[in-house]
Amino acid sequence: MEGSSSMLDAEAVADLVLLDPLTEESLVQTLRERFRRRDIYTYIGNVVISVNPYQSLPIYTPEKVEEYRNCSFFAVKPHIYAIADDAYRSLRDRDRDQCILITGESGAGKTEASKLVMSYVAAVSSKGEEVNKVKEQLLQSNPVLEAFGNAKTVRNDNSSRFGKYMDIEFDFKGEPLGGVISNYLLEKSRIVRHVKGERNFHIFYQLLAGASPQLLQQLKLRQDCGHYGYLDREGSSLPGMDDAANFHAMQDAMRIIGFSPTEVTELLQVTAVVLKLGNVQLSSSFQASGMEACSISEPQELNEICELIGLDPGALERALCSRTVKARDETVLTTLSVPQGYYGRDALAKNIYSRLFDWLVKRINASIQVKSDKQRKVMGVLDIYGFEIFQDNGFEQFIINYCNEKLQQIFILMTLKEEQEEYVREGIQWTPVEFFDNSIICNLIENNTTGILAMLDEECLRPGVVNEDTFLTKLNQLLATHKHYESKETQNARRVTDASLPPRCFRIHHYAGKVTYNVMGFIEKNNDLLFRDLSQAMWAAKHALLRSLFPEGDPQKVSLKLPPTAGFQFKSSVAMLMKNLYSKNPNYIRCIKPNDTKSAMVFTPELVLAQVRYLGLLENVRVRRAGYAFRQLYGPFLQRYKMLNAQTWPRWDRGDREGTEVLLAGLQFPAEELAFGHTKIFIRSPRTLFDLERRRQERVAELATLIQKMFRGWRCRTQYQLMRKSQILISAWFRGHRQKNRYKQMKRSALILQAYARGWKSRRLLQELKSQCRRHAAATTIAAHWRGYQARRTYRKYFRSSASTCLANFIYRRLVQKYLVGLAKNLPPLSVTDRTWPPAPYRFLDNTNQELKNIFYHWKCKKYRDQLSASRRAQLQARLCASELFKDKKTLYPKSLQQPFRGDYLGLKQNPKYQKLHAVAKDKLVMADSVRKVNRASGKTVPRLLLLTTEHLVLADPKAAQPKTVLSLSDIRGVSVTRFSDGFLALHLKEVSTVGAKGDFLLVSDHLIELVTRLYQTFEATTGQALPLHITDRFSTRFPKGDVSITVVESPKASTNGPVCKKKGSNKMEVLVWTRVWEPGQCPFTPETPKSCLHHPESDRDHSSTCVPTRANRHVVTSPQVGMVPIC
Repeated sequence: MEGSSSMLDAEAVADLVLLDPLTEESLVQTLRERFRRRDIYTYIGNVVISVNPYQSLPIYTPEKVEEYRNCSFFAVKPHIYAIADDAYRSLRDRDRDQCILITGESGAGKTEASKLVMSYVAAVSSKGEEVNKVKEQLLQSNPVLEAFGNAKTVRNDNSSRFGKYMDIEFDFKGEPLGGVISNYLLEKSRIVRHVKGERNFHIFYQLLAGASPQLLQQLKLRQDCGHYGYLDREGSSLPGMDDAANFHAMQDAMRIIGFSPTEVTELLQVTAVVLKLGNVQLSSSFQASGMEACSISEPQELNEICELIGLDPGALERALCSRTVKARDETVLTTLSVPQGYYGRDALAKNIYSRLFDWLVKRINASIQVKSDKQRKVMGVLDIYGFEIFQDNGFEQFIINYCNEKLQQIFILMTLKEEQEEYVREGIQWTPVEFFDNSIICNLIENNTTGILAMLDEECLRPGVVNEDTFLTKLNQLLATHKHYESKETQNARRVTDASLPPRCFRIHHYAGKVTYNVMGFIEKNNDLLFRDLSQAMWAAKHALLRSLFPEGDPQKVSLKLPPTAGFQFKSSVAMLMKNLYSKNPNYIRCIKPNDTKSAMVFTPELVLAQVRYLGLLENVRVRRAGYAFRQLYGPFLQRYKMLNAQTWPRWDRGDREGTEVLLAGLQFPAEELAFGHTKIFIRSPRTLFDLERRRQERVAELATLIQKMFRGWRCRTQYQLMRKSQILISAWFRGHRQKNRYKQMKRSALILQAYARGWKSRRLLQELKSQCRRHAAATTIAAHWRGYQARRTYRKYFRSSASTCLANFIYRRLVQKYLVGLAKNLPPLSVTDRTWPPAPYRFLDNTNQELKNIFYHWKCKKYRDQLSASRRAQLQARLCASELFKDKKTLYPKSLQQPFRGDYLGLKQNPKYQKLHAVAKDKLVMADSVRKVNRASGKTVPRLLLLTTEHLVLADPKAAQPKTVLSLSDIRGVSVTRFSDGFLALHLKEVSTVGAKGDFLLVSDHLIELVTRLYQTFEATTGQALPLHITDRFSTRFPKGDVSITVVESPKASTNGPVCKKKGSNKMEVLVWTRVWEPGQCPFTPETPKSCLHHPESDRDHSSTCVPTRANRHVVTSPQVGMVPIC
């Protein structure tokens, strides 16, 4: 092992192997001193001794976990975390399966120790969602098993009444995968009876205290513990333990492990059945034959039990009050007496609870067991009852002490084996150790022929009268000469008088001391019989869980073979446990109870001494120090003690073993006290080690003094050097300061002298400047008087001739200023249609006023144009173009002013029939309208669809929606229209074009103004040239057969639907356009009609003009000279 300073405290060594002298008193005194210091853990080599403090200590924090994580076992203070970490690292890094054996009597803290081991392993293993789930399930198995397997005893409030061995399985990385739990010898007799001051199993009190009223009603239970015969009627509450909170914690643990709600309900129902069986009361009666019989005195409890498990009450009553006996081919039904009936009832309750506990362990294993077949590493944790010596020891104590004898046997053998392996590994000669071999005691109990368990089984199976007296007689006959067995009869045979050994008892000399066992109840508890009628009744129940607990009750599988006895089963379980432990590397935790009153930090030496004896701690120490009491690796040993030799101090550059040999050679220890292994130094007696430690402490004190001396010298030298540097610095700063002050004084003196000199010079210069200023002022005054005199003389000479001009100019400027200021305050509105303007207040401002009016109007128009949208701007441009082309030239133009330019009159986008016409042109549409095409030969008109695009003009058939003619705009050479209000149009084409061979086109349109305007704009945008437009009554067109002269005549005889074309020979065509002539008095004028109207009675117009009515009773005058002029 590796030493540390904490272990070498002579008053309270941390490792009892180093205890000197080694006696029971010194061992107990060391434990007491460490306990007083709140060091509850002590080592015996790699064995941990734990003394229960009965209070919480701050030594299990996450910081402590990190302190012991991956730390050398002996490098820190003894702790249960140290052995857990050593076992875990051996498993993870060296692939060695481990087991941790926790032993000690009830109340010593075994259960808490197993929890601490499992929590530490969970804390240091890897993290992850699945890993954490496995850890949580492993840890949560404890509350469930404690609820069903722990109870309050006189020695412990949470005593485990069963042995538990858990195999925790890990993968190759050290991450927990799952586990398997094995249970041993549940104390099921506690179900029906327990000592005064103790309690039954925790689950009964937790169920009654923590279940909701609805659950209690469902289970047919009352909350009062005093109502139930199997519970302690004197007091159910336990100070410091909250049964209700523990019940909820148990339910949460079941949910985490994976119990379904149905399984939890069935589990609690079976628990309630066990509790209620204790309330089933029997009454005595006699049959006609005179034989005693029993019956149920209060059927209510029985009915509620049968209602819970789904069984006929009559069937359960028959099973409790009678018994079926099979003899050869006959079946006889015999009645039971009241004691026999109570025996059957209690046996049923014990069997139900015992089998329920086994099912619970199997169900937990089903959740936490590893499902895969991968190679696994295993760490076992054994939490089993310790050696028990009571005033009255029965069958349970006999079985428990047998198990502890086996554990002591494996401890001695494994410890000696480990010592021997280390000596062989290090090349040290093995010294045989004398120790007590308890195999003779184990053989006394477990021998297959002459062992006590074998004879007990034989007595249980023997026909005839069988009782405890016959069993004790047989033991006395076979074991009379055994030195570890005695009874009253064997003492009498040896003529030994011992009043402490009563009759009907035998005594075994265990390794931990002599224990006297009372044979009463051995036969009954070993048989553990349950009448077949009760098994069959439980199997007949409809309750799934209860039915599964009694497979032997199936009538189809009736077997006359007796079940194995309790002793045989426990012996087999112990044999399997020992085989499992032998296959693993053992680690030991020995738990000690310091007092019987469960008081915090109270140490009772007598009680501790008794436990030290039957735990064999003194013998453990002797085995550990049989050869050498202390061993340590060369490197740490040399590092700790190298200051004891001048050759190794302060630095050793060669090998650690060579340095250790040189170090110990200089200390002159006896050769038999030392042994040099391959990697470790071995020291035989603790006295040598303490001497070595004493020398080290003395040397450390010397070195500390030397270090202090050197440090003080260094500190003084450093302080002196610092003071010297400070003095030099202060002197330098002082001299500099003094020279600076002298320089400043000299500078001030020089400045004063300079100031006086400059002042004298300045005063001299000031006097000269003042005299010059006086002379200059006198000259200026004289000059001013002279200029004033000249100005007055000139004013008197010229003032009267130019005064009127100056006054006129001043008045003119004032009038202009007043006009402009007034105009700024009275500007007209910004509407472009508003042409008003304030008049000029004076005639000489008329031209200016007119110019300002024009400027203001142009500015309003520009501002209006800037606000127009692109579409509105394009529409106004089209209107402007139309005005330039037709205003005062064609009488149709005023009518077009009321009609907006729509462009698309056909609805191409809405009419899918016309959409393919647009696709013919393959460019942007400008205008689409219906026109009439004039036949060149007959003058008749046919309807056509006209599409004007940015590059083409298309004429199409309206019915078939098929293009007839497609003209390129570049093929058009001109357009001719009349000056009348008709829609006649001549489209002149170039002769070289593809369509030009057919001649010019004559068209009639209802939107002539818009059509020609858009054609004009598009032509100009496409070709960059203006389209020639002719507005005339006579023009020439080119037809395929030659040129034709067209004359347009205005006539009332023409059709109102449009122009009428008549052919006059082969080279002439006459076009009649309609107009209406109003006779005087027929014109529908109103009194408001102006005199400019032709037919007004007072009209002064030429009667050759024509009055044409327009919309809204407005009139225009059409005359050959001026065209269409609006007059009203």
